[in-house]
Amino acid sequence: MTQEARAKRGEISAARPKKLRAVIEGTLDRYAGSTQVHLIGDERWGSYPAWRRENGAGRHKRNGVREVTAEAAQSFADHESARRTKVQHTRGVRVLKPIAVKPKDVHAVPFISDSTIRFEMSIFGAIMHYAVKKRYVPASQRFDERPKLKTMRRDEFTLEEYRKLHTVGRKWIGETDKPSSIWYRTVTYNMILIACNTGMRPVEMKNLRWRDIMPTKDREGREIVVLFVQGKDKSRKLVAPKSVGDYLERIRTISKATEPDDRVFTNVTGKPAKTLYSSLIEDLLNEANLREGTQGVPRSTYSFRHTYATLRLQEGVDVYFLAEQMGTSVQMIENHYGHVNTIKHADRVLQGMAGWELPQADDAKAKASKAAETHDKSKRGQRNKPR
Repeated sequence: MTQEARAKRGEISAARPKKLRAVIEGTLDRYAGSTQVHLIGDERWGSYPAWRRENGAGRHKRNGVREVTAEAAQSFADHESARRTKVQHTRGVRVLKPIAVKPKDVHAVPFISDSTIRFEMSIFGAIMHYAVKKRYVPASQRFDERPKLKTMRRDEFTLEEYRKLHTVGRKWIGETDKPSSIWYRTVTYNMILIACNTGMRPVEMKNLRWRDIMPTKDREGREIVVLFVQGKDKSRKLVAPKSVGDYLERIRTISKATEPDDRVFTNVTGKPAKTLYSSLIEDLLNEANLREGTQGVPRSTYSFRHTYATLRLQEGVDVYFLAEQMGTSVQMIENHYGHVNTIKHADRVLQGMAGWELPQADDAKAKASKAAETHDKSKRGQRNKPR
């Protein structure tokens, strides 16, 4: 009731109360069941993420799929049977009956994303806070800290995989002769190159307009591109190499929307793209056999941003500058890409270990040894030279 009143006042969207109700009457009700509110303690609160991942069906297929237990499969099958209905006519009366769905038909269930769990736990916490406020439960049952979640990191592409994607992408465009397919594949391919060379978020690419692209030169006189990018509530400028300008120009050449206020990424008719060609990206990744990363999680458009960050760090770009460029915090970079530093500084990490010798050190030793040998020969030659 409170949320519906807020929606009427315009404080929140009209869809918000429905979304909250769906969570409360759905997953939270299944989890808490008939447990009385005053019996919900720390253990019940902290166990929710694990339960949700084990028993819940996720909404976003892009987060990957996992095999489920027989019990979970049966639960999902029962749910699907109740949801799918067919009309039967019995003695002239229309009757809706469930269509039976067998557990074996439920092959896999989408992963639950961290953002989904956090959202649901924020509602869970708000309910408990309301109960404390109404004095249904003691203040000790107010849960402000949410359990830490084990994040399934979407894999970036290695440099070799990126080069493969580059090669397969060009071939992929040439494998179709349908004009609209050629158009979409060309735009998708160039969008991937732009994403991997700028680190833009998908929403920032969706919002990019032609007026936001500014060719210029750096202090050394080299041509670069400055992009003004906007997310949901933040904006910033980022710099990109001239090659990004070339990729953008390829899109402009075939686009039907090239006015300053037009979006860069559109459909073939010139209207703004809604999904950023997600099905085409999936098709290309499957074609290149790069759909899944090392963790078995399907890669998505966001993987291109991860690729940019990883390759920049491997090249030694300062974390502070990279955070500014990507519109995030230094802490986020360090938390999510700490593995890059370990690989980049393998010589320091492995220094002193048995059997570990640096190639550079070997080369230096070999050169020093050869120089010493040459010097000794020269000295012997001088001693033996007749006067």
